Amino acid sequence: MICTSLQNKSFEQILEILEDPAVEMAEIRLDRCPLTDEQIEELFSESDTPLIATCRIAESASPQEAEHRLHLAIAAGARFADLEIEAPVQMSKDFQRLCRKSGTEIIRSYHNFEETPGTEVLQMALARCFRYGADIAKIVTTCHSAEDAAQIESLYTLVLEGVDSLQGRLVAFGMGEAGRQTRVECLRRGAPFTYAALSEEEATAPGQWSAAGMHAAVYGDRPAYRAEGRQMPASKSFAQRAILAAALAEGSSHLHGYSPCGDSEAALQVAEALGATVRKDGSELTITGIGARCRQLDLERLDTGESGLLTRLAIPVLAAVGKGRFTVEGRGTLLQRPLGSASDIMAAFGVLLGNAGEREGKDIFVPVSVKGHLIPGTADVPGKGGSQLISGLLMALPLCDKDSLLHVSEPKSIPYMYITLDVLRHFGIQTRSEMEGDAELLETEDWSSCTGISFKVRGRQHYRSADFAIEGDWSAAANYLVAGAIFGSAELVGMDTKSLQADLTIIDILVEAGAVVSQLEEGTVCVRKAPLEAFHQDLNNAPDLFPITAVLAAFCAGESRIAGVGRLAAKESNRAEAILQMLLQMGVEARIEGDELVVFGESLSARLLNGRLLKGGAYSSRHDHRMVMALKVAALGTESPIVIDDEACVGKSFPGFRL
Repeated sequence: MICTSLQNKSFEQILEILEDPAVEMAEIRLDRCPLTDEQIEELFSESDTPLIATCRIAESASPQEAEHRLHLAIAAGARFADLEIEAPVQMSKDFQRLCRKSGTEIIRSYHNFEETPGTEVLQMALARCFRYGADIAKIVTTCHSAEDAAQIESLYTLVLEGVDSLQGRLVAFGMGEAGRQTRVECLRRGAPFTYAALSEEEATAPGQWSAAGMHAAVYGDRPAYRAEGRQMPASKSFAQRAILAAALAEGSSHLHGYSPCGDSEAALQVAEALGATVRKDGSELTITGIGARCRQLDLERLDTGESGLLTRLAIPVLAAVGKGRFTVEGRGTLLQRPLGSASDIMAAFGVLLGNAGEREGKDIFVPVSVKGHLIPGTADVPGKGGSQLISGLLMALPLCDKDSLLHVSEPKSIPYMYITLDVLRHFGIQTRSEMEGDAELLETEDWSSCTGISFKVRGRQHYRSADFAIEGDWSAAANYLVAGAIFGSAELVGMDTKSLQADLTIIDILVEAGAVVSQLEEGTVCVRKAPLEAFHQDLNNAPDLFPITAVLAAFCAGESRIAGVGRLAAKESNRAEAILQMLLQMGVEARIEGDELVVFGESLSARLLNGRLLKGGAYSSRHDHRMVMALKVAALGTESPIVIDDEACVGKSFPGFRL
């Protein structure tokens, strides 16, 4: 990343400069820019450009004035704030306390405007930066020779007690002509950013590059990625549930915001197979339902296409409204994906599953034969295999003639269960739920501590027709947001930031990694690149984010850990294996440790300067739509084009996907 240092600029001039998309981030020299208190607050609260607040004590009217201006910027939302390590002790403590409270990253800096001291002095200065609270240490000295420059660069190889890694946490370079190249070299060695001036005439220190010159040195003619005003497709998680609910309802339902994809079109075919009528008018569906009752339908076969969700929704529903014997068929990758614990779960409600095709072993696959009527009652079922069949039970049990109590132990993909309840509520079905676990964490929707969920389902309910707006898909949005965070910027419209979709978690991941995420207006979400750092994330509740999150980790400096590998085996591909193979083929250091994918990443600028862009060539999607999208995003950072063996499979969720 290139940080443009701004000095001697008015408020209006700064705003105009920040409008330029070529300005990736900026340092605002509060000691040199004539800004009022109100202008400082507005600048740091409103700008989407990552800003560093710097106010050198030596160049301010007084230490108190420097502290005041820094505090204004931090409280307003500065991304970074820089304080020299010579600051008075109490000022340093107050600065750290306010930064931690405001979520501002701390830069502690050491400057020597006379010389480059010896190794021992530099090491002590670096240690002091971290001892005084630095998230990022900044070491800047005056270089008089190539030896001085080498001395500065040697800091990147140090091992400091109490500091896990300097990767992404040290900005060290030299001033003066002899130190000029160190300003680029620091990026190659892993600095999160370097400093440049608007022009060489406006340099804030001797030897500083112009932003244009630095951009050419780092990026060459590589264009930045920009996606503006992109409309995401309908969430198939909501669409499939709503289509099935509308098919079961009495009367005509209107579903708004529909966009076709393979899985949702399969759901429409299921609706018609159940006896519902479907009419399309642009992005609106009108579905006249069957007014479902128990044991109403005599349907021997049902085709669920390639959708695992639709299969797991349909089995319990048809077991409730059917005559007690039918076969569910499908195609493509669905035929190779075992139905996991579905047999045991359905047996708890009196329904037996078996392989309709020639299969050996105990695992159940599509085509699957289903025998028996869904019997309401009390059952304790495992949730570690996922939420889809449980969602099917939540849709089917209200149609039975008695009440049921469904207890799910070790639940995974929890948000998807609550998407089901939300859709059911719109179609007149009421179900009560209660979570078990740490009450304080659960109250904040941190579901990592959830050990179980009980669903109380009243029987003899009837689906009612509804007008239902289908949300934009956060699974699809994640690909654009990650592309913007690494390579430039992205603006998506029609997104619900209060959605129940599990893949809304991508926002938390990007924020933790350091990207700038904002909401311009209702439904418009923006992200832009910023210095990215390693992150730890549990994706047990959002396994579909794994491929694109792994790509993000490859461009985040340091060691990222992504939990939830165990959820990936039965997706469209063995995603854990596919993701690891993809990363290794690209030249990314990665491994699987237990339930975690461990990825060792580098910033885009470090990869460019070290000649370590991801490797292009021929890649297999494993016929997995999410792998295709992740590969397309990764291709923005490869040394040569990526050729994917099967791109058509992306039509399963996002026909016409393009970056």
